[in-house]
Amino acid sequence: MKNYDILYNHDAGFGRKLKTYRNHTKIIAQPGIVMKVLRRKRIVLFMAYLLLLVLTMLNLANYKWTKEPQQCNHQMRSTTYQSRSDIRFLYRPSLAKKRQLIYVLTTWRSGSSFFGELFNQNADVFFLYEPMWHIWQKLYPGDAVSLQGAARDMLSSLYRCDLSVFQLYNSPGGKNFTSLGLFGATLNKVVCSYPLCSAYRKEVVGMVDDKVCKKCPPQSLRLLEEECLKYSTIVIKGVRILDVNVLAPLMEDPSLDLKVIHLVRDPRAVANSRIKSRHGLIRENLQVVRSRDPKLRRIPFVDPGHKANKKDGSDYHSIGAMEVICDRTSRTLRTALNPPSWLKGKYMAVRYEDLVENPVKTLRSVYRFANLTTNHDIEMFALNMTSGSSSSSKPFIVSSRNATQAASAWRTVLSIQQIKQVEDYCHHSMSVLGYERVRTAGEAKDLSKSLLTHSRL
Repeated sequence: MKNYDILYNHDAGFGRKLKTYRNHTKIIAQPGIVMKVLRRKRIVLFMAYLLLLVLTMLNLANYKWTKEPQQCNHQMRSTTYQSRSDIRFLYRPSLAKKRQLIYVLTTWRSGSSFFGELFNQNADVFFLYEPMWHIWQKLYPGDAVSLQGAARDMLSSLYRCDLSVFQLYNSPGGKNFTSLGLFGATLNKVVCSYPLCSAYRKEVVGMVDDKVCKKCPPQSLRLLEEECLKYSTIVIKGVRILDVNVLAPLMEDPSLDLKVIHLVRDPRAVANSRIKSRHGLIRENLQVVRSRDPKLRRIPFVDPGHKANKKDGSDYHSIGAMEVICDRTSRTLRTALNPPSWLKGKYMAVRYEDLVENPVKTLRSVYRFANLTTNHDIEMFALNMTSGSSSSSKPFIVSSRNATQAASAWRTVLSIQQIKQVEDYCHHSMSVLGYERVRTAGEAKDLSKSLLTHSRL
């Protein structure tokens, strides 16, 4: 072997040894680098944790020195209600002040559409017309009494401006509930007025034309909720709460300042109006009649010599429903005559006959109770709506008419047998409210004699 070959082999071997040495050194050096990086991360995490701890302590110290325990209840009352089904209410701002809540307790065909309009026309009122209608439609044919709890729960949400409760009674697979989906929406001044719709202005007194309002853009319930929160007074009119005692849990709730205005009318006039509008109340009549006590003894519906006809069935349900209505009204009146603590100062009875006889005087009295201020426009509206030339109108339509004549129309329309049956069902409430009974058909038809006396309430 030549010398240069020996030198080449020697250098190659040395190069392999040198490469192996470098690789070995690199492996040894890497653990030290890793440990250094880990130490830096630990220091950073420790500093971040320490900073978070200091900020937390400062926040707790600030809360301790700034909160006022004695105002806890006040804050609770002025915050919006968190719906179980809608967590977004956690993030709503507190209300500026506690709102006045009013429930108009009444029954079908008692003049409640007109009475409710006195609130609907007020620029300071967020008014809802028969929201529990949705419950009765969705849960049909449930009887009236069994639906009372669901109706109260809906009111609890609505008085807190939580309108998501309407979604519970939406049709399966139906579209999202909108402002125009509410029962009576196209006659509602809030729904049909600025800012939800440009058709009307809330501060301008005047009836809403439903044909105009139907052209308003449907708004989301969230926007309607935001509008609700702007108002200091919420009024809900309903015929589907049958007894004021059902509302006791709401009236005892310290976060709700709820008052009840009980609109009543002569039961015989109510029965006559129910017969007149029987086709529009078929489902409601059936639901109410289903709540009757089957053990009670009842007087015959018609005279012994009466020949049956097709309308007897609907008339039977129209007047038969009065048994349940008057029974529940009687329970309300007994409670009002000896009010428990939750009702004292929070209940007012208004007779429809007094309203149409002295609309301005009655309106002022009602507004004082509701902590509202009347004005010339609303007073003139009440006066004009009760002094029209006609004595009748289409059912469920608010219009100008001679309301005094309409209030006594039953005296010349109902048979003496029908009158006696209603009086039998409603004798207690009639006695408390100041409605005199009649003995003969001639006495009923003698319009020169008033059957109205002083109420015991």
